[in-house]
Amino acid sequence: MKRKIVTINEEKCNGCGLCVSACHEGALQLVEGKAKLVSDVYCDGLGDCLPECPTDAITLVEREAEPFDEVAVKERIEERKQAHPHGAASACDRPATAPASPSGCPGMKTRLFQRTSEPVAPSAGSDAPVQSGVESQLRQWPCQLKLVSPRATFFDNCHLLIAADCTAFAYAGIHHEFMKNKITLIGCPKLDDIDYAEKLTEILATHELQSLTVLRMEVPCCGGIVNAVKKALAASGKIIPWQIVIIGTDGRIVQGV
Repeated sequence: MKRKIVTINEEKCNGCGLCVSACHEGALQLVEGKAKLVSDVYCDGLGDCLPECPTDAITLVEREAEPFDEVAVKERIEERKQAHPHGAASACDRPATAPASPSGCPGMKTRLFQRTSEPVAPSAGSDAPVQSGVESQLRQWPCQLKLVSPRATFFDNCHLLIAADCTAFAYAGIHHEFMKNKITLIGCPKLDDIDYAEKLTEILATHELQSLTVLRMEVPCCGGIVNAVKKALAASGKIIPWQIVIIGTDGRIVQGV
């Protein structure tokens, strides 16, 4: 039969694996560093993977293909669950203890870090003072909004911080005053060629968040992050406590908190 089905341009594919995570039917997987369609029967032709591809390597084409088989999809999903009981089946959503896949992008592998509130002790024999409160409070990887998978499990029941790139350099206390005990995503609406609202909507719709904080600079272009969050909240239909904090270019908090 003739129907729409995904086609992948291998020359454009960078092996990031985002499409693999986005495909709920398991029709895609990474093979030798490139995304591949496993079988026509697993692809429903709806193209959920298309917006996740950063290189526009995926298109929908109408061609002769086997019919979409829901039964086969359910069997495949069950097989993957049994093979990966801890939910580490995709190239972009593995626990931190898993080795980096030679076919995936190591920089996009999902990780969750355990942080302590204990001061960092000096090395043996060092005269340096104990460094109190200097440990990084970044709890997960990736932290770039452009790279993170919307279905990463670290979003479950989290307090989410969405911060403009420049806030980390302008505000010295960002780690302990804003990032601590939160999942942190960073981005710049002026520099990133991505629709933040679409990805944020999927994050909000897929996970139950406890709160959301937007940390932006006072410059006008940072308003794009706030607008994206507002659109995502409206589109997801979720009611979540959220706030906006504005940092001045001189490093002061000028609004919020």
